[in-house]
Amino acid sequence: MGFFERNRNELVKRGIDPSRLPPGQYTTDRFPVLHAGSVPIYKTLDNWDFEVFGEVNSPLTLSWHQFRELDAVEVTTDIHCVTKWSKFDTTWRGVPLATFAEMAGVNESATHIMLHSEFGFTANVPLVDAMGGDRIALFAFEYDSKELEPEHGYPLRFFLPHLYFWKSAKWVRKLEFIRGDQPGFWERNGYHMYGDPWQEQRYWGD
Repeated sequence: MGFFERNRNELVKRGIDPSRLPPGQYTTDRFPVLHAGSVPIYKTLDNWDFEVFGEVNSPLTLSWHQFRELDAVEVTTDIHCVTKWSKFDTTWRGVPLATFAEMAGVNESATHIMLHSEFGFTANVPLVDAMGGDRIALFAFEYDSKELEPEHGYPLRFFLPHLYFWKSAKWVRKLEFIRGDQPGFWERNGYHMYGDPWQEQRYWGD
């Protein structure tokens, strides 16, 4: 019996429905740290800001204080990393993407969003995935009732759990509404443009 099969059997023993686990994934109680380059260090957030721009009627820029004054929500859900680990029942708190879409007034021409993070990292997501139906899309500042740890995106991380977790960009600073799809950093380096865990869309050609 292989590792992945043993992992699924262990879920059954624990009374957890193994159908929650996408194909090719294994569960872990840990929260592995994966990123490229350095972790940004913020001695203060006095000069930190968050920008919303692109295909919108009213671009805006918020300070950290202004951001934290917005209404936030808490969600508990599973997450899935392209490196094949999944973590169940994670709890996050943040401001819904829809809040910023409403504040900025998104144009009908917008079809996707691009997340811009520190050090020039980017991630692309179809707008319908970020705002469609009951899907979760937050700009999260807390995990497990605590502020994010630096290696997990402090002070702000985009959170979109139904796609592979590289789409949940860490250290995000800008939200851009764009017309047409464009590859982000990882997509330019061989990752799938969409990234559905249930279809195992890990890399170009999957």
